[in-house]
Amino acid sequence: MLHIVNKSPLERNTLDSCLAAAQPGAALLLIEDGVYAATRGNRAEGKLRAAAQRLDIYVLAPDLDARGMGQSLAEGIKTTDYAGFVELVTKHKNCQSWL
Repeated sequence: MLHIVNKSPLERNTLDSCLAAAQPGAALLLIEDGVYAATRGNRAEGKLRAAAQRLDIYVLAPDLDARGMGQSLAEGIKTTDYAGFVELVTKHKNCQSWL
């Protein structure tokens, strides 16, 4: 399953809910304000580092760059572009958007 989170971990608990429900082997894609979770030094960094042991974690690079955070990507998180976003959607049988 592909889990898609678009909310900042600083204003919502969406990421926490997603990480609690995601099964090993799933993928997580952070988009829009969700990309803040993928940056060094924020409170979600440790959670993502732990989750990376069981999930493939991606961040949408154009959204990261649009927020000026391109140089702050946390270790172990992969970037993808819009074409990669489409590939992730087609690769996974199910997608869950976390609002």
